[in-house]
Amino acid sequence: MPGDVVLELPAALRSELKPPLGPVYTDADRLLDDATEPIVAVGDIVTYHLLGAGHTPAVALVDERTERAAVDREVKTAVVGDNGPPAFDVRRSVSNPAGTLTAELLSTLRRAVDAGESTLVVVDGEEDLAALPAILAVPDGASVVYGQPGEGMVLVTTGPEVRDHARSLLERMTGEYSRARSALALEL
Repeated sequence: MPGDVVLELPAALRSELKPPLGPVYTDADRLLDDATEPIVAVGDIVTYHLLGAGHTPAVALVDERTERAAVDREVKTAVVGDNGPPAFDVRRSVSNPAGTLTAELLSTLRRAVDAGESTLVVVDGEEDLAALPAILAVPDGASVVYGQPGEGMVLVTTGPEVRDHARSLLERMTGEYSRARSALALEL
């Protein structure tokens, strides 16, 4: 595996990632009514809608793309800004190739969750799989929001059942789950 990639999504597991892990919303205000803090947003469009509803997520992971195409200028400016993130306290940049999770992304996600400052993580590559480790990194009862292509925003409220499912998916990826767990600073 290239660079510091610790997990890679095998083709056989792709179909298991298609069903949403929680309810799907098309209205950010309604989603925010049901969400609990801290909120981790995965994806540019999700982050754009949350910001548009007046809420800055505790952590947002974006790659300036949506459905494999560049986001439009309005979304990019609102989320990433022209001279840094307009709505976030901290900005981090990481590399993470498509279909993978790198140690850099995982450890940056962990630090961002623990920071207590709103953090924008700009991913060079792809952030799509970051919802799974985010579910493991946030406290019980927190929210992870990610995009469901063509449908809307998925709200995952963390707890033992959804954590077990996310852990199972990560453990079945190709690579070194023990290194991923270490990068996320998860207990054994």
